[in-house]
Amino acid sequence: MDTQDTREIIKDKLRQNFAGKIVRKDLTKKIKEGANVPVYVLEFLLGQYCSSDDPELIEKGVESVKHILADNFVRPDEAQKILSQLRQRGNYTVIDRITVKLDIKKDAYFAEFSNLGLRDVPIEEDYPAKFDRLLCGGIWCIIQLNYEFDDEDYRSVNPIQIAKLTPIQMPHIDIEELKAGRKAFSQEEWLDVMLRSTGMEPDALTEREKWLLLARMLPLVENNFNMCELGPRSTGKSHLYKEISPNSILVSGGQTTVANLFYNMGSKTVGLVGMWDCVAFDEVAGIKFRDKDGVQIMKDYMASGSFARGKEEKAASASMVFVGNINQSVDVLLKTSSLFDPFPPEMGQDTAFLDRMHCYIPGWEVPKFRPEHFTDDYGFITDYLAEFLRELRKEQFSDALDRFFRLGKNLNQRDTIAVRRIVSGMVKLLYPDGDFTKEQLEEILRFALEMRRRVKEQLKKLGGMEFYDVNFSYIDNESFEEKYVTVPEQGGGKLIPDGICNPGQVYTIAQGRSGMIGAFRLESQMLPGNGKFQRTGLGSDREAKEATDTAFNFLKANCRRISGNISITTNDFIINYQDLQGLGLTSNLALPSLVAMCSIALGKPVVSSCAVLGEISIAGTMQKVNNLADTLQVCLDSGAKKVLLPLTSAADLGTVPAELIGAFSLIFYNSAEDAVFKALGVE
Repeated sequence: MDTQDTREIIKDKLRQNFAGKIVRKDLTKKIKEGANVPVYVLEFLLGQYCSSDDPELIEKGVESVKHILADNFVRPDEAQKILSQLRQRGNYTVIDRITVKLDIKKDAYFAEFSNLGLRDVPIEEDYPAKFDRLLCGGIWCIIQLNYEFDDEDYRSVNPIQIAKLTPIQMPHIDIEELKAGRKAFSQEEWLDVMLRSTGMEPDALTEREKWLLLARMLPLVENNFNMCELGPRSTGKSHLYKEISPNSILVSGGQTTVANLFYNMGSKTVGLVGMWDCVAFDEVAGIKFRDKDGVQIMKDYMASGSFARGKEEKAASASMVFVGNINQSVDVLLKTSSLFDPFPPEMGQDTAFLDRMHCYIPGWEVPKFRPEHFTDDYGFITDYLAEFLRELRKEQFSDALDRFFRLGKNLNQRDTIAVRRIVSGMVKLLYPDGDFTKEQLEEILRFALEMRRRVKEQLKKLGGMEFYDVNFSYIDNESFEEKYVTVPEQGGGKLIPDGICNPGQVYTIAQGRSGMIGAFRLESQMLPGNGKFQRTGLGSDREAKEATDTAFNFLKANCRRISGNISITTNDFIINYQDLQGLGLTSNLALPSLVAMCSIALGKPVVSSCAVLGEISIAGTMQKVNNLADTLQVCLDSGAKKVLLPLTSAADLGTVPAELIGAFSLIFYNSAEDAVFKALGVE
């Protein structure tokens, strides 16, 4: 079946099951290009005037919407013109964003118009009582204004009065109707409908890209869900929270306050987290609290959904989203810092703050939006989409995975909570009726484990062994098979291959110049000659060259003790040093270099899947492995199954988690010669 046929089938199913709740998104796009107004404002009007399938009626409806926007939508540069017309006519209807504040001294509420530029316009207290989000951040409304100027009271009475205010949002919806309608669609069809409802065209996306875009909706269906997405510009990271959902607010980068975000002690009012379903921070690099305790209060809220102010503890359900730009390649970030590097230092270096992040969407995998990425097809009216997403926040599917699976032992309590919340949210988005198969849930579970593991991998870089347990897995309740889930950008498990390598090839784990621990590969060659030693791949690093000279000089002095088959004077040795993770070559290369040269000289390969650790001095003195726990974790991540260790490091095994020790076959050596014999499997 071709793409056009699939579209027609989906369109027919939408008309049969969601009549009056869908709109052609090209109509929205067409008008949107000429009006700087949120999508949900446009679709509110399109839903009223363009609900017919008749092309002629749709055309008339579009013209009506255009006239309404032309006559009533307030452009900031035309504010004075509209005020003049209001004065002349005595009344005028505008579409604008309204914010309401309580003036305690006057004991009255006053409205502020965003584009019209008006302030201190009196408003009846019924409106902020009924629509409390007017009090925090403001919402778009259709407002009927009256103008009555009184010569006697002009100093004390504002001539502009609000006659009627209507928030642009949909009334209560029937969630059971949604669930019943969902049953008519396959998983692939429903996913396409959801994406088209946000304005995206799924036919221009890969399956992976579809899932990543859908995941942006998780904070809208899950309470107290903490998510971050960092990636290149022009990938629409903030579009959903700014344009699509009237239940979320986008806080632009810059200073914020505890009073604005959480609780105002003066007015005794809850801030943004109490008024919105989702609070999204744009350009995370610019986030800065004026209050010293701002980050700590945010951490408390992200962990528990509550915060203490004064003697009281307040609770709220708003999710927290952090979006921002990565201005360098992900490979560079992984090698030099962490994927949280764009955050301000007080957040990006605070492992307690980052550990509260449930989900990290890899924004670098989302394509930069081009015209073909925006749909011309049918999707839900934005108000309907937003309201049923809000209604789904009341339901929970966090135990859905228990029907078929259980989580592996490497997930701690926070990991488990994060994975369950992602699973719950994705089930709500894809299967709101709760009808899914084992295979469909497994797909969601694998996605959830990856999104949380991405957070944990970065915590391991920043916090060391406190976050060693990154090897996430799940177990099938029927077969008891355990499956592991990795993150694509880490490339774990592939650096040290399975099986026996060629003679002269050695893998080691050591700390690079960048300070991070990573994998290095040594490849040795032996040619007829007069005992020269050459090395490539070291660049100009003096310490690394000295370490390799130590290895060669030790071999010259002790080759007979190792094996009579090694001839130094009649052979030249060449070693190529490969920095597998771009960390900068280390000075701790003497022992691995010695093993590599002996391996090529004797024609014997190193034992399979082995990492050679440790260091020697020119006299052959063994040196223990620094940061043993972290080094062993990198061994595991790199695919090693055997680890060659100096006996001097045995005393440090008490600092290594038992699960990590049990992941390897540890081979201890007590001298440089012993290391060579055991690395090559020589008895």
